[in-house]
Amino acid sequence: MSWDPALYLSFGDHRTRPAADLLARVPLKEPGRIIDLGCGPGNSTALLAARWPKAGLTGMDNSESMLAEARASSVPADWLLTDLAGWQADAPYDLIFANATLQWLGDQENLLPRLMGFVAAGGAFAFQVPVNYDAPSHALMREVAAEPRWKEKLAKVREIQRGTPRRYYDILKPHAAALDIWQTEYLHVLEDEDAAYRWVSATGLRPFVQALEGAVREDFISAFQEKMRAAYPRRADGTTLFPFQRLFVVALKAQ
Repeated sequence: MSWDPALYLSFGDHRTRPAADLLARVPLKEPGRIIDLGCGPGNSTALLAARWPKAGLTGMDNSESMLAEARASSVPADWLLTDLAGWQADAPYDLIFANATLQWLGDQENLLPRLMGFVAAGGAFAFQVPVNYDAPSHALMREVAAEPRWKEKLAKVREIQRGTPRRYYDILKPHAAALDIWQTEYLHVLEDEDAAYRWVSATGLRPFVQALEGAVREDFISAFQEKMRAAYPRRADGTTLFPFQRLFVVALKAQ
């Protein structure tokens, strides 16, 4: 799947806020090595650099276009192009941070303990994932994709993983000295026309759209847009209200 940094950053403040809220709950004082998994254009990496300017910081992503945007920023970090699914750390990290990344990866019963294994003693593994899969925005993707004209072509499209607080607790508890898990619903106030559609088109909708081509793709987008306008209407003041739920985890490693 390809990524569009400009489209992603068109809602930059909204997308960065959960990273800031996650970072606020990380209790480390002076971590020496930090990696930002799925760093995208570097907006979350910038928060890490601002809090711990002396740390050795790496931003990792599997999108060259996103990393190009990150490299063009002033964030003092090393940038690593690699696929997280097969990544192996060369040495332990004091903090492994992931903002809206891990929902794209399956086999989380093995993935999360593996990532926790790369955390140094006394360090932390902190991540947040969207849990908006039952909201109209994501339910409508599946509804439109299930229509006969697109069903066959979209049958194998990868969807986000369904994380729950209990599931993450059960997976990580055997590997963590302490766990801090919480869930939040943000009410994003968006101002552009088709704002809710544009939001998801930069993230969750991409696998569906990129599996189609030409007029078939355009028809799918048109059908989805129509449903999104009904589900998230533009208000009289020109804004669109877009509720969005996210799940946060901070797992601490024993000293």
